[in-house]
Amino acid sequence: MKIDFAALEWETSASGLRSKTLERDGKRVRLLEHSRAVREEDWCEKPHVGYVVEGELEINFSGKTEAFRAGEGIFIAAGEKHKARSLTEKTLLFLVEEIP
Repeated sequence: MKIDFAALEWETSASGLRSKTLERDGKRVRLLEHSRAVREEDWCEKPHVGYVVEGELEINFSGKTEAFRAGEGIFIAAGEKHKARSLTEKTLLFLVEEIP
């Protein structure tokens, strides 16, 4: 099945955070735009597998920070506490997640 992200509408979930989402067969596929303005207050513990399409993102893993640039993949295991912050005006991510 082809996913035509151009045909999907942007959905805003928080200020500076929007996504295009498709859910099927227990999976969620998202094109996520994360702006520099986003400041996550709470720790996320959900698993994420993805790819940085453009921009640069910094992820804080309970005090250890790691940068991810365009062309790099991301793997975050379930229960691994993390917070993300865009280092560029916007960071575009492709994510595949399990639907709880």
